[in-house]
Amino acid sequence: MDIRKFVTTGEEILAERGRPTGRTVRRAVCAAVITNPLAGGEPVEDLTELVDLGAEIAGRLATRALAALGVAPEEVTAYGKGAIVGTDGEIEHAAALIHPRFGAPVRAAIGGGAAIIPSTKTVGGPGTHLTIPLTNTDDIWSFDEMDAAEIRMTDAPLPHEIVVGVGLATGGRPFARTVAPS
Repeated sequence: MDIRKFVTTGEEILAERGRPTGRTVRRAVCAAVITNPLAGGEPVEDLTELVDLGAEIAGRLATRALAALGVAPEEVTAYGKGAIVGTDGEIEHAAALIHPRFGAPVRAAIGGGAAIIPSTKTVGGPGTHLTIPLTNTDDIWSFDEMDAAEIRMTDAPLPHEIVVGVGLATGGRPFARTVAPS
């Protein structure tokens, strides 16, 4: 795998709209810029190379995001993933990268996660925002953790690259109070 760089962001939300949160609310994203081995060529049916890359990079991203989050693995309450494929690739390249084998290494890094890992994928150029949806690690219908984390690189992805990222969070939204209708 050819990795150009990792970019990691983290935030700790202490107050919102002038109100202290009174608890720890954190989000972190780690994204990597990798070379798309299928960029620029004729479309191929066998995307195994990207599936394998997804399995290889996922754990590295999750470990770095966890370090930026600054909590123990069992404290992670939400996760998500996403990818931006450069313009010499196709959306299916992102799907192959982040779906078939990406989840197991993320779950291993945080010590669990029964719910699906939500995702987003798009094709774009340098500066495209990667907004990663976040949901509860064990219950996709837990409204308090339904959120998003974002990362952007002004120099990526180049046409032959993919930006791939993992988002982790703890604490849910700062003042979550939305409930399902009864």
